[in-house]
Amino acid sequence: MMLFALASLAPLGLLGLGVWLGGLWLLAGLGYMTVLAALLDQISGLYLGDAPEGAEFPAADALLVVLGLGSLALMPAAVWAIAGDSGLPIWGRAAVFLGAGLWLGQVANPTSHELIHRSNRWLFRLGGMVYCALLFGHHTSAHRLVHHRHAASADDPNTARSGEGYYAFLLRAWLGSFRLGLAAETALRKRSAKGVHPYFVYVGMAVACMALGGLIAGWAGVLAWAALAFHAQSQLMLSDYVQHYGLMRQRRADGRLEPVSTRHSWNAPHWFSSSMMLNAPRHSDHHAHPQRPYPALRLPTETDAPQLPWPLPMACMIALCPPLWKRAIRPYLNKWR
Repeated sequence: MMLFALASLAPLGLLGLGVWLGGLWLLAGLGYMTVLAALLDQISGLYLGDAPEGAEFPAADALLVVLGLGSLALMPAAVWAIAGDSGLPIWGRAAVFLGAGLWLGQVANPTSHELIHRSNRWLFRLGGMVYCALLFGHHTSAHRLVHHRHAASADDPNTARSGEGYYAFLLRAWLGSFRLGLAAETALRKRSAKGVHPYFVYVGMAVACMALGGLIAGWAGVLAWAALAFHAQSQLMLSDYVQHYGLMRQRRADGRLEPVSTRHSWNAPHWFSSSMMLNAPRHSDHHAHPQRPYPALRLPTETDAPQLPWPLPMACMIALCPPLWKRAIRPYLNKWR
């Protein structure tokens, strides 16, 4: 737990210092999320292995709460630093945008993802609030009700087909998850669920966040909030794109899909980015055990599940150039197809 806390909270502190003090602190958070993380991932021998079966982590949810609240604080602070009367130079505002966006995409997103899988309603609501602050509230519904049911199949908008480029996937997945998540929540309400339709909450919260951006820095604040949210959303979508790229379940003779197994998700064994991202690169085990807390997620062996040759953030960066990504991942995908 100490490693998870240090790896995920340190850049938040550096970004906060950059917003407050300016100067070289502006580059510290950005450097942590890029150069430092990439270098530390290359140090071998620091893999800590899997947690013992049945181990408990009483501090795991507490860290999620701290990170969730930190996410909600960072967003308006970053908008003020980027678009408000912060006095920062252009390069400093750009550093805040890039660094805060990377943290929101690579740490706040896994945090929210963990929270929406918790049975505690307050933890669940906190995760939904963070997604709403990222103008991505519908992911709270679509991830649980659509992606986990249809992952690694043509029925899941967030599963990338082999040969599909990221930018085509981004548009299809965003619109598809919004539409199918809405349909799933509406169907729930017709059967048994009560209360306000969550999509009213998602849209209302998004409007409120944009209004807050306007209060902070006028129209520039609105644009800065939207741009930061898109920056973070893009990384979430990149993770989905990479972690299921080309891995499809077979359909049985009775028309049903085979169960999801470890071979239907890409995993990454790199120790530092995995700690910073709350074990999000251990994606196969999450699909097998959605309620398993992040410190207990297990890493399948290379013979049991597809393994990326690069850390997950680096794989996502490669995926931004579709021809390069397709050429680089092809030999590893062919092995599992």
